[in-house]
Amino acid sequence: MSQENVEAFKRGIEAYNRRDVEALQEESDPEVEWHSALAVLLGGEATVYRGHEGIREFFRETEEAFAEINLEFREIRDLGDRLVAFGRFRARGKASGAETQSPIGLVVDFKNGKATRLRGFLDANEALKAAGLQE
Repeated sequence: MSQENVEAFKRGIEAYNRRDVEALQEESDPEVEWHSALAVLLGGEATVYRGHEGIREFFRETEEAFAEINLEFREIRDLGDRLVAFGRFRARGKASGAETQSPIGLVVDFKNGKATRLRGFLDANEALKAAGLQE
């Protein structure tokens, strides 16, 4: 099942980058918890989005702030019912046009081929610890 989870993750990231809410929801459990690192990157509080409505809320909020958003992952570690991925977040502000980029790590838990919890980190070591790995 773990390779299927990696493929589901890749489809989810592709959907995210296309801003395709419905396709992202297809890869997510209806009760998914999304712990986004984006708010922290922007100087705010850590935010948790819950369920498919939470995914829609996240998209509404980011579309208000950003003209472009893109996630690229250079490494995905398959851990069975969990994976950890490392890459880069890039965005351009809607009002300011300012571009920003940051390293990003995601830890994603799966059940029955659907993402049940996503945790975003701005530091790879934090992501590794959250995934139960040490480097």
